Amino acid sequence: EVQLVVSGGGSVRAGGTLRLSCEVSGETSSIKSIAWFRQGLGEEREVVAGISTRSGGTYYADSVRGRAAISRDNAKNTIFLEMNSLKAEDTAMYFCAAAPTFVRWNWARGYKYWGQGTQVTVSS
Repeated sequence: EVQLVVSGGGSVRAGGTLRLSCEVSGETSSIKSIAWFRQGLGEEREVVAGISTRSGGTYYADSVRGRAAISRDNAKNTIFLEMNSLKAEDTAMYFCAAAPTFVRWNWARGYKYWGQGTQVTVSS
């Protein structure tokens, strides 16, 4: 089993920066893909960014490309998501998800493990 614990989030002013952390524990060596998803009120869950634990390759959704960076600290088994130039449309519940296989990044059902969500609210 794998556990994901998310921290960070909160209220941020438009144009500001956020940094989310996802600490991974348990059978971490089994994980091949880790991604950040978000879900706005009344909206579908969508992928924001992903990282391959094997190659370190990254993926970004068009909506955040150029404003987001996903990174990892292998020593701490932690994945980070940093976003800048935040917009009102970035307001959502953000989730960390992990998969023991290589998955299509935006296929939420492909992720076996999910952390608890953290609310990010961007205000003008």
